[in-house]
Amino acid sequence: MPPEIPPVNLQKTRSGLRRLWHATGYSLQGLRAGWGEKAFRTEAVCALILLPFAPWLGRSWSECILLVASVVLVLIVELLNSGIESAIDRIGPEWHALSKRAKDMGSAAVLLAVLLCAGTWLSALYLKFL
Repeated sequence: MPPEIPPVNLQKTRSGLRRLWHATGYSLQGLRAGWGEKAFRTEAVCALILLPFAPWLGRSWSECILLVASVVLVLIVELLNSGIESAIDRIGPEWHALSKRAKDMGSAAVLLAVLLCAGTWLSALYLKFL
C-alpha cells in the first residue's frame, strides 16, 4: 500500500466550524487584497455613499433589497475581475491574445454590473420623483 500523500492545502483537511473560521479569514484577506485595487476602493466608496439611501429610495423591502444587491454585485464582480487579472499576471508579463481576452471579458463583466446598478438606481429615482 503506497504511503498517503499529505494535501497541499491544509484547508482541505479541516471540517466544521474550524474550516468555516479559516475560510472566513481567507475571505477577509481577499477583501484586504481587493482594497489594494484602486477600482475596488472607488466602487466601495460609492457603495458607502449609495447604500444609506436604499431604504429611503426603495418603496418596499423588495425594492430596497434590489438596490442594495445591485451595488453589492458591482463589488463582487470587481473582486472576481481583480482575481482574473492577478492570475493572468502571475503567468507572465508578456502580451498574449488569450490573456488580453480574459482581462477584457473581466472588464466587460464589471461594465455590465455597473450598468445594471446604474439602471436599477435610475429606475428607482424615476419612480420616486416622477
